[in-house]
Formats: sequence, C-alpha cells, structure tokens
Amino acid sequence: MRAGGSFLGSLCSFAMLLSISYPGVTESLAELQARFDREENAVRKAKLVVKLGNAQLEETRRAEKTGDYNTLGLTLEKYRDNVRAALEALKKQRPDAERHSDGYRQLEIHVREGIRNVDESLLVVPEVYEPPLKIVRQDLVGMDEELLKLLFPRHPAKPPAIPLPPEKQP
Repeated sequence: MRAGGSFLGSLCSFAMLLSISYPGVTESLAELQARFDREENAVRKAKLVVKLGNAQLEETRRAEKTGDYNTLGLTLEKYRDNVRAALEALKKQRPDAERHSDGYRQLEIHVREGIRNVDESLLVVPEVYEPPLKIVRQDLVGMDEELLKLLFPRHPAKPPAIPLPPEKQP
C-alpha cells in the first residue's frame, strides 16, 4: 500500500510542478512582444526571440491559410525587426560570440527556421506581395551570415612555421 501511495503523491507533485513551471505556455503574441520589448538582458532577449518567433511564425501560417497576406507580411517584418534588435543587443552586451555563444546559438538556429518559413510563404503568396517578403528574406540571410561569422570567426589555416634553431636543422 505504501508504495502505491507514494507513487500517487509523486505523480500529483509532478503534475503540480509542471503547471507551475510553465505559466508562459498560453502567452499571447502581444504579451510575448511586450516581454521582448521590456527585456534588458541580451541573452534572455535572444532566447525570447525563439518563443516570440515561434508564435509569429505560427501566426504567419494561419494568415497564409486564410489568405491574409497583409498580416503575413507585417508579421514577418516584425519578426525580422525583433531578430535585428536581439542581434544588436547581443553584439553590444556580449561582443565575443565565440567565447560567450549563449544567445547567439539560439538566435542563429531560429533565424534559419525563419528563413525557411519565408521561403515557404514566397511559394504561395500572390506576386504583388513577393517584393517585401524577398527583402525580409534577404535581411534574415544577412543576419544569419553575420551570426555565423560571429560564432565562427576565421582562424589562420596553418599556424606560422617556427624555424628550427641552426643546430637542430638536418
């Protein structure tokens, strides 16, 4: 009996912990945007781009399904602006991305997802809506390349050869 009671108690505790630890699951797009705008810490801001970006990309899929291409374009432009704001904050507060990559990594991965989403949207939108989406795509690709350069700066291919002292040469 005792084993069954402790299991049930553990299960209830776990369920309660889950309900308390994930209060932001039901946050709306507006609430996420407000949190993002208020955030001062660059790493947390970059990590918020992931949550906010997921909500924005979901909004673009809904707009795409209903044929609301104005909302689709505006949402993708806001996504691009949020990515730019997070990148600028990271560069200002944590300039050495190679050593302090937290935030940069999450942002780069999510920007790739955003580019894929824009590419998918470009396939279905009428021709009139393509030019602004192409600009958004171009901007996201540029930021993705910048993130990759910051995360993986070029190092010399080979270290310079140190000449051997004359007595050690063959």
